Amino acid sequence: MKKKILLTGGNGFIGKNIQESFLNIKYDIFAPRSFEVNLIDTESVDNFFKDKYFDIVLHCATKPGHRNAKDLTDLFYSNIRMFENLARHKNKYAKCINLGSGAIYDVSKNISDAKEDDIFVNMPKDNHGFCKYIIAKRIENLEGFTDLNIFGIFGKYEDWQIRFISNAVCKTLFNLPITLRQNRKFSYLYIDDLMPILDFFIENDVKYKSYNIVPDNPVDLLQIAETVKKISGKNIEIQVANNGYGLDYTGCNNRLLKELGTVKFTDMQEAVLKLYKYYKQNINLLDKNLLLTDK
Repeated sequence: MKKKILLTGGNGFIGKNIQESFLNIKYDIFAPRSFEVNLIDTESVDNFFKDKYFDIVLHCATKPGHRNAKDLTDLFYSNIRMFENLARHKNKYAKCINLGSGAIYDVSKNISDAKEDDIFVNMPKDNHGFCKYIIAKRIENLEGFTDLNIFGIFGKYEDWQIRFISNAVCKTLFNLPITLRQNRKFSYLYIDDLMPILDFFIENDVKYKSYNIVPDNPVDLLQIAETVKKISGKNIEIQVANNGYGLDYTGCNNRLLKELGTVKFTDMQEAVLKLYKYYKQNINLLDKNLLLTDK
């Protein structure tokens, strides 16, 4: 029989991609909407789990704190409460895979080739990173729980108004300049590459509580902009507001590779080309006016 998976945040960027991937064929994935179960509401979660059991919980749900978020109130409270409402029902599933963030290393500092042994060296100053920090502390003492630290991730269904790679692609489609505040190095993961990694963690018991989910090599934003420009075939201007490099946001994947063995990561040019084709085919879903001003 197929393993039963509870997917939280199924209507989000990562959740939508999971449901369109091979994982949705291999496994029986149940992705309830917020009107079916409100993860922030303890009574709602209690009622949901009364007559249900899952093999795996994939916890992708989060209340966003990015600059395009509609509601920034109670960010810390909401995200911690969602996790705790799931954790208190850990007898109703065998394993929980929590999608964490590289922000756990504290984005106010230079994060360069970060290793999991250093996760608790710095305490993040921002609400988002601090949420991830507290949840990681809890996971240390929860049997069957694993934390996956995702740094940059991109692909279809992400917020193209603010997410750099999609934003750059969409701007070229409307002959607008590609803009970035400052060049930085990122560990960017293409969304399709996440799926076989999730499959491994679903199928296997792992040695550690926390793993960086990053590709082999970091890439800088200006390099990505040049790749987008090349793929577009247009003489698009690339505008960089500030000179020099900003803080790195890169992680080391040695622990991941030791556990999984060989992992094939999509070449950046190939990934951007796929994304470019997607937006070109769906240009009717884009609003040029929302690309005229950077948020």
